[in-house]
Amino acid sequence: MRKDNRKIALVGTGMVGMSYAYSLLNQSVCDELVLIDIDKKKAEGEAMDLNHGLAFSGSNMKIYAGEYEDCGDADIVVICAGVAQKEGETRLDLLKRNASVFRSIIQPVTTSGFNGIFLVATNPVDIMTRITWQLSGFNPGRVLGTGTTLDTARLRYLLGDYFRIDPRNVHAYVIGEHGDSEFVPWSQAMLATKPVLELKGGDGQGVNKEKLQEITEEVRTAAYKIIEAKKSTYYGIGMAMNRITRAILGDENSVLTVSAMLRGEYGQRDVFAGVPAIINKNGVSRVLPLSLSKEEEKQLADSCKILRDSYEGIF
Repeated sequence: MRKDNRKIALVGTGMVGMSYAYSLLNQSVCDELVLIDIDKKKAEGEAMDLNHGLAFSGSNMKIYAGEYEDCGDADIVVICAGVAQKEGETRLDLLKRNASVFRSIIQPVTTSGFNGIFLVATNPVDIMTRITWQLSGFNPGRVLGTGTTLDTARLRYLLGDYFRIDPRNVHAYVIGEHGDSEFVPWSQAMLATKPVLELKGGDGQGVNKEKLQEITEEVRTAAYKIIEAKKSTYYGIGMAMNRITRAILGDENSVLTVSAMLRGEYGQRDVFAGVPAIINKNGVSRVLPLSLSKEEEKQLADSCKILRDSYEGIF
């Protein structure tokens, strides 16, 4: 990876993509950002709008609308493009249409000579990440999705609020599908080095299964509530993408619950799912297996089966 010019190519300038771009600008994450969209005029307008804020950001980013050939020397290609589900359309129909969209993206990106890392945010993100890997032919370590990174952040926020502790001192994860079958392996949830299951909440009462289930459900349904209130979610996921990007460009070896290919971990193979993984300049350096209970192993296996079944019939 080149060290002198950190370059990101963003495909898709909708609300998610531009929340990510805005976050990149405010945190000075990269040196060059190229915006690519089927609507070139929109990409040009977004680049202009971001450039007008450079004087306030403390950043020296080069921001412009471009084409797929601009991906050739990028460190990361981030994909936020996709189609929305139509009324009466099945999930598989949506997946087939998005697979078609991704064919029109991945092929010209790889043709450009791109040899960096793919970061996928398009939903259903675990399956779209697998499709990106399939179409690109890249080493699976260099193809990752946002996975359950945002879900994990939501969990830590809720646990921090309940225990009245800084969420940054909460070490707990949401794993599996970024969707209805995701779950929290409570056996691995810690506050500092203390297991959550042994603690008392902010109300002085011991944590019970009902409370844990309530928190799990709030994490799982958060996106639905946000969509009901404001039609879509974009700030949180944009910041999650930023966090993953910083881990890659900074070669941080940070642990994040991205959508990564499982190759024997947890007894699962050839499926992309949200799991704790070590992220650095090479993408997914390795998956970091948790010591799950038998019940949690079954929950993950069930979630992975849903992802495999959903993938069947796309190609």
